[in-house]
Amino acid sequence: MNHHDALIIGAGYAGAVSARRLAEDGGRNVLVLERRGHVGGNAYDCLDDAGILIHQYGPHIFHTNDRRVFDYLSRFTRWRRYQHKVIANLPRDNPEVVPAGKTTDGRMFFPVPFNLDSMKSAFGMKEGERLGRKLLDACPAQSEVTILELRQNPDPEIAAIADYVYEHVFVHYTMKQWGQTPEEIDPNTTARVPVRLSQDDRYFQDAYQGMPLEGYTPMFEKMLDHPSITVELGTDALKRLELADGGIKLDGEAFDGPVIYTGQADELFGFRFGPLPYRTLDFGFETLPQDAFQTHGTVNYTVDQPYTRITEFKHLTGQEKPGATTIMKEYSRACTGAEGEIPYYAIINPENNALYAQYAALAAQYPNLHLLGRLAEYKYYNMDAIAGKALALTDDLL
Repeated sequence: MNHHDALIIGAGYAGAVSARRLAEDGGRNVLVLERRGHVGGNAYDCLDDAGILIHQYGPHIFHTNDRRVFDYLSRFTRWRRYQHKVIANLPRDNPEVVPAGKTTDGRMFFPVPFNLDSMKSAFGMKEGERLGRKLLDACPAQSEVTILELRQNPDPEIAAIADYVYEHVFVHYTMKQWGQTPEEIDPNTTARVPVRLSQDDRYFQDAYQGMPLEGYTPMFEKMLDHPSITVELGTDALKRLELADGGIKLDGEAFDGPVIYTGQADELFGFRFGPLPYRTLDFGFETLPQDAFQTHGTVNYTVDQPYTRITEFKHLTGQEKPGATTIMKEYSRACTGAEGEIPYYAIINPENNALYAQYAALAAQYPNLHLLGRLAEYKYYNMDAIAGKALALTDDLL
């Protein structure tokens, strides 16, 4: 007979936070089933063959304004102070323009999101400073301004800044990331692209930012280290679950306790209405015999190159390992449904939302089933938001 009274499928943020709270605060015996051979979900990190700590599924930088989430996770990790900064690397339109920063082989670099320093790199020191002053005078009470606001400004030079940011920062990068043409990109998304009216080149503005000092994986391992939590890795929960007539069975026996499911909603129901579309990522890892490859942890290639960005992990983790560094090139493409393919980003549009709603309606027929997380809810969430939702859900369950 099954001696567990709570079941969680997935050992990422949603699953791990939920499991710990149900076990520690609710006195539940919790079973966590994880398909992969490790905990941590897509935040999993590990040492590669060169001894470099890498993020296996792409870079994860923790940031939040939610004090409750920060305090809760801080029980399981100490933090390395880290402020993430991103630069764009793209061909220079006019090689004769003297940039504020260095240039290599006709390329230029500027902070992303676009800010007053980006202006100097793009237009040259003198012209960039002039345009920056004009922009500050036009928007004296704002810390940032959107492309839409810039385009609506009656001054043609200010309106032209919007066109520059659209062309050099947004449109080509978005085409690579989402596989869309400019005509297919949602105009509302374009309108929200920001220009910062400062020299603050931090990618995130949140109150709490950092990296787990020992890595994400040890944080998850500590979170799941509780006598009332059993974790089974390398286990396909869907082969052990049966959903029928409003009831759930685990290993052939009725299971009446809470079931928190963090995987794909369409897969849970056998793709009954068809698969939900996703974007996936391919990663190209390279270990190089040098101390460092680039100046920042993340460099976006916003105009050219088939990849969207290059991450160098030593910048993120603070690891000191002279003579070797590992970089990762990131490529985006549509999910095909092939075995082993990982869905990363839901493609949010009315048609796909309607398809998901059919699966959500099926799930609602099971009173003890709770869909939680990016895949289960077919939404984009930052890590802190998923942890926050797990805390809120377990508040209700407790």
